[in-house]
Amino acid sequence: MGDDLTRWPTGRLLSAATRHVEREWNAHLAGWGLNHASFPVLMHLLRGPRTQRELAAENKVTEQTMSRILDRLERTGHVSRALDPHDKRRRTVSITDAGRAAAFSAAEPRRADEISTQGLDGEQIDTLRALLIAMVRSRTD
Repeated sequence: MGDDLTRWPTGRLLSAATRHVEREWNAHLAGWGLNHASFPVLMHLLRGPRTQRELAAENKVTEQTMSRILDRLERTGHVSRALDPHDKRRRTVSITDAGRAAAFSAAEPRRADEISTQGLDGEQIDTLRALLIAMVRSRTD
């Protein structure tokens, strides 16, 4: 990067760092046919079937965005959708055996941390985690 990063506003730095990590994370997840948007959906579904609306709320995206994510996950065999036995107007989403295997394999914590904290030492990682936790907590409804 030719720019003097010390002059960048904090938001731009955070956005640039996020894009770098997202690219690397997507490359990692691609081995299982996943990406940064679909992976958290599988993690939620490991706890049991959900409706599209519930998944959208849990992942903090619109129902339309969740529909696109689920379409892709269904095409790749990671999830299945069926009529809700309690409400025929709704469909429930369940993780498949292939989706479960992909989620567990891709979620290896050490690799996820390596991707997210590449180039940082232990103290920097601890500081980063504390700051990120504070940011998330300050914005949680």
